[in-house]
Amino acid sequence: MEIKDSNGSILVDGDSALLIKDLKVKGSSIVLKRGSVVKNIRLTSDPQQVECREGKTTMVLKTCFLKKV
Repeated sequence: MEIKDSNGSILVDGDSALLIKDLKVKGSSIVLKRGSVVKNIRLTSDPQQVECREGKTTMVLKTCFLKKV
């Protein structure tokens, strides 16, 4: 199964990705800013989602908001 970012580049475990849009985190007052780099992503069973860690928090991000670095 191939997981692709917003530009169509293939993502793999351990890649870094750039956020292309400001994202509000549900259940928190945190806002992930556009241009932030998310390091060491992990793929999920859903081809439209990846997991990442921001500090001690694990989040699931949609691939349509990511661009491979």
